[in-house]
Amino acid sequence: MGQGAVDADLTAQIAERVRAAYAQGTPLAIVGGGSKLWLGRRVEGEPLEIGGHRGVVRYEPSELILSARAGTPLAEIEALLAAHGQCLPFEPPHYAAGATLGGTVACNLSGPARPYRGACRDYVLGVRIVDGQGEVLRFGGEVMKNVAGYDLARLMAGAQGTLGVLLEISLKVLPRPQAELTLALELDAARALAQFNAWAAQPLPITAAAHVGERAYVRLAGAEAAVRAARLKLGGEELADGAAFWRSLRELTHGFFSAAGSLWRLALPPATPVEQGLHQCLDWGGGLRWVLSEAPLWDHAAARGGHATCYRGGRTAVFQPLPPALLALHQRLKRALDPARLLNPGRLYPEL
Repeated sequence: MGQGAVDADLTAQIAERVRAAYAQGTPLAIVGGGSKLWLGRRVEGEPLEIGGHRGVVRYEPSELILSARAGTPLAEIEALLAAHGQCLPFEPPHYAAGATLGGTVACNLSGPARPYRGACRDYVLGVRIVDGQGEVLRFGGEVMKNVAGYDLARLMAGAQGTLGVLLEISLKVLPRPQAELTLALELDAARALAQFNAWAAQPLPITAAAHVGERAYVRLAGAEAAVRAARLKLGGEELADGAAFWRSLRELTHGFFSAAGSLWRLALPPATPVEQGLHQCLDWGGGLRWVLSEAPLWDHAAARGGHATCYRGGRTAVFQPLPPALLALHQRLKRALDPARLLNPGRLYPEL
């Protein structure tokens, strides 16, 4: 179910380009829609444009399966699913108009529903890639239970192109909820966090929970009756356009993110106490903390059982430093799939 003349299968051309680069020892910087080039370290290499490799190659609404080429615009996929009453349940951020499916999966990006519906990685059924020697490989399939040994398909989620050039991704999709609304409650951050954790232990149809400023926000979604019952139980004020609020958090366009300075994304255990003195915004029911800080927060996050990413303001070091044993494992995996270290070298870490 493609989009006419704009759809194209460039598998052969992409594989040939990588084979030539391997023969010449030329590093490649993979570029899709260009919406996430800032998310990660700068890559020195010849651009490998894959945005033209696009099109939905299979969509079975009754089976809740969609397969599309990596350069397919994320907006097209979401529009197609919406027309059939379905969605990408991890509600990925776009960050720019040119966002593609490949970039979304390569960065393993998920929105406010992440702790309630799962991450992008959890919905990847299979992938086709070009490895660092120009070979076309397929991992996984189109059903959830198809894994024997290492789940290499899901390893591509978050690898940011360092393990292979994504060609095609198969995803599980879900029906859109019957009803959805967002409630706002006047709570400080500490009280909001305690409330989020209390709600998490109850059978409530919560699909997002956040705190910014002096207000807590919670989204309810599901069957009409369940949403109505939860709305009465939780109290608070119903937002007229809750979708716009969650979109502003997902796309980093909320006023919180307009403040100057380095922006850090901390993934922490949801019950981690809120610390005073930090300019922060809570998402994922407290499991995700956006913090504005000029001081590095890697040690801060690690001491609390989490990890940090410098989303804005850090180009030489972006991701949580890896312990030596884990870094060695990453390096072995990199050598297995990209022995000449040509695909997005250094995008995640200098050693990769």
